Amino acid sequence: MPQLRIALAQINPTVGDLAGNAELAVTWTRKAAEAGAHVLVFPEMSLTGYPVEDLALRGTFAAASRDSVDELAAALAEAGCGEVLTYVGYLDTDDAGPRNAAAALYRGEVVARQYKHHLPNYGVFDERRNFVPGTTLDVLRLHGLDIGMVICEDLWQDGGPVAALGAAGVDLVVSPNASPFERSKDDVRLPLVARRAAEAGAPIAYTNQVGGQDDLVFDGDSIVVDASGELLARAPQFVEHLLLTDLDLNAGGHVGQGELAGLRVRRRVLSAEPLPAYRPTARPTIGEPLSDEAEVWSALVTGLRDYVRKNGFTSVTFGFSGGIDSAVVAALAADALGGGAVHGVAMPSKYSSDHSRTDAADLADRIGAHFREEPVADMVAAYVGQLGLTGLAEENIQARTRGMLLMALSNAEGHLVLATGNKTELAVGYSTIYGDAVGGFAPIKDVFKTHVWELARWRNAEAEKNGQTPPIPENSISKPPSAELRPDQLDSDSLPDYALLDDILDDYVEGDRGFSDLLAAGFEAETVDRVVRMVDRAEYKRRQYPPGTKITFKAFGRDRRLPMTNAWREGR
Repeated sequence: MPQLRIALAQINPTVGDLAGNAELAVTWTRKAAEAGAHVLVFPEMSLTGYPVEDLALRGTFAAASRDSVDELAAALAEAGCGEVLTYVGYLDTDDAGPRNAAAALYRGEVVARQYKHHLPNYGVFDERRNFVPGTTLDVLRLHGLDIGMVICEDLWQDGGPVAALGAAGVDLVVSPNASPFERSKDDVRLPLVARRAAEAGAPIAYTNQVGGQDDLVFDGDSIVVDASGELLARAPQFVEHLLLTDLDLNAGGHVGQGELAGLRVRRRVLSAEPLPAYRPTARPTIGEPLSDEAEVWSALVTGLRDYVRKNGFTSVTFGFSGGIDSAVVAALAADALGGGAVHGVAMPSKYSSDHSRTDAADLADRIGAHFREEPVADMVAAYVGQLGLTGLAEENIQARTRGMLLMALSNAEGHLVLATGNKTELAVGYSTIYGDAVGGFAPIKDVFKTHVWELARWRNAEAEKNGQTPPIPENSISKPPSAELRPDQLDSDSLPDYALLDDILDDYVEGDRGFSDLLAAGFEAETVDRVVRMVDRAEYKRRQYPPGTKITFKAFGRDRRLPMTNAWREGR
């Protein structure tokens, strides 16, 4: 049976960095060539980074991207990698408009250009706004084997390109992807690719991007399956990786071309003779998927690390309150950047408890962070005294004074300020604009409060299992949560129990269930009415909140878009 060694380059590009991403491509192609690979597949739009959003509409960027593909083909040949058939994703443009494209590079030339057919327009995707769909499929014969390609959504949607390749006949399908992470995505990915392999009648090599881009994070998890859908190789999640697999393929002598399944199939022969038989040396790698909590933690760490570094920062600062949210953010930041890059600030007011100060100091010591105390009582008193503030206005001025202090330190010392609010608080508006909502990034923005506790316990347990100091003080996990903006304040004074609240929010926000559906699910009408009204009234706050890593099916921002001025109210 004809043989072929395929490599999947699971890399972390940066949007807009054409030169840097091209350099990444050369580096990883050289690794693949040294490992004896015959075919290499990079992720979707790996040369431009993904998603490019409205950069796609800038003609100068599209032209630069197309030029970079030609330059990359020559650079790979000069680097001694010209014999590796290399698939690289990029932004193209023609008379019809911008294209989500992938090019095949071989012996210093671009031997094929193919455009994505299915353009997703749901959830976080706006590709119909940015791209024009493609109508052709290129099948390349290399070493006597026919290789077809489908780009990301073309694999995820029924019919179309996969069906066309199945009708045309191919020996292998390669699939560049930039598929964003969400919880349990890996449980969906492998069954999908297995089904498509059966539909195409050929093995599928699926390469996925890794790394963070704004509020999206990509987990990699690249895979190779055979024609029956059996898993042959799987890359680890959340790390750059070169996945090598030796394939024994059935060369079918396929000739199908022309119009198939609504797409025009084009064939080109690069080399007709099969490779001489060789001894497979690429040991199959089948990485174990991470546990649910390990997967989410890795996603949050990756998203935070890449947002900080790709935007030119080297350190972060935020309030160390002694509570669970700031403790989890601190642990994430230490894992992402190292404790030395974390600058915690305790900002006690006259209502702050002794344990909030001691727990904050303990947290800093556990993760090796910088720590300072900057009391805000006098600053708050100046506002309260001059304006005669009481009640909610007095509470909020404390949060806003802290926000102003953190931003001043950011300006003075160059740290990126992190907002420490969670998805539950964001949903019901339990935050203060220009106060605890200040910052450039919000690491747990898409994490419900009950899940924050689960992550804290998991992270501490992992540390203990590895003989390390648990990063999060036990008291921060076990004590009742409080904003400490008035005497003896608890979150439960203003909100339902968090377990109940998160159950309602999961149905209302994630599931888009209406008032009657929530009642049918067994929730009390008064509580549902209260929660729904809080959620609906807080849309304007969410619009002004910093970006944060998406980990759920429906995150605030890209996924859930509602008008801020909105008279519709769910209710009885």
